[in-house]
Amino acid sequence: MQTSTALVLFSGGQDSATCLAWALERFARVETIGFDYRQRHRAELDARHRFRAGLTQHFPAWAEKLGQDHVLDLAVLSEVSETALTRDVEIATTASGLPNTFVPGRNIVFLTFAAAVAYRRGLKHIVTGVCETDFSGYPDCRDDTVKALQVALNLGMESRFVLDTPLMWIDKAETWALAERLGGMTLVDLIRERTLTCYNGDTATMHEWGTGCGTCPACKLRADGFAKWRGAR
Repeated sequence: MQTSTALVLFSGGQDSATCLAWALERFARVETIGFDYRQRHRAELDARHRFRAGLTQHFPAWAEKLGQDHVLDLAVLSEVSETALTRDVEIATTASGLPNTFVPGRNIVFLTFAAAVAYRRGLKHIVTGVCETDFSGYPDCRDDTVKALQVALNLGMESRFVLDTPLMWIDKAETWALAERLGGMTLVDLIRERTLTCYNGDTATMHEWGTGCGTCPACKLRADGFAKWRGAR
């Protein structure tokens, strides 16, 4: 397993796009992986291709490192979950205090399948954009969860994977700032124009911070972070 290689969990949204740039800046070979779990915002899967094409066009040094893309069909997640991300229902807070956009086990499943692909491809680092700062309370985004899963995956596969979480302790404004540090306004504009974070999958409405409905929790986080970042520049 090569130590200078990485597999990035790339959904097509702002956070994972920033993580992809972060990985390309650090590792000699970087591959990407996405998951189709029949999410209501499946349009983000198309955004993945647009963003990768933009990176290739505008960042030739990164283009040389950018390797194969993998998309796995995980429709079973939508079959075992009743959530606002897998059903056409109104986004709301549940009795447990968690939003009904929480898909139980999603990130655990994603990282497990990513590790299986990384094992086959000989990739050491697995990079994910989970975050404990600006998030919706999802327990599988927490640092403790990721650390425990890293131990379990390494024990179960007799490997030495490293699960990297570059956004774990920063908010959305700092995520925009990280993108600017990595690739300047060129990267910021690519993220604005070619990624999709909207839970409703709105690809028709453009704002200064990017495309989306503007009203779902994901759009609000992205918009508020953009405003805070721009105000601090």
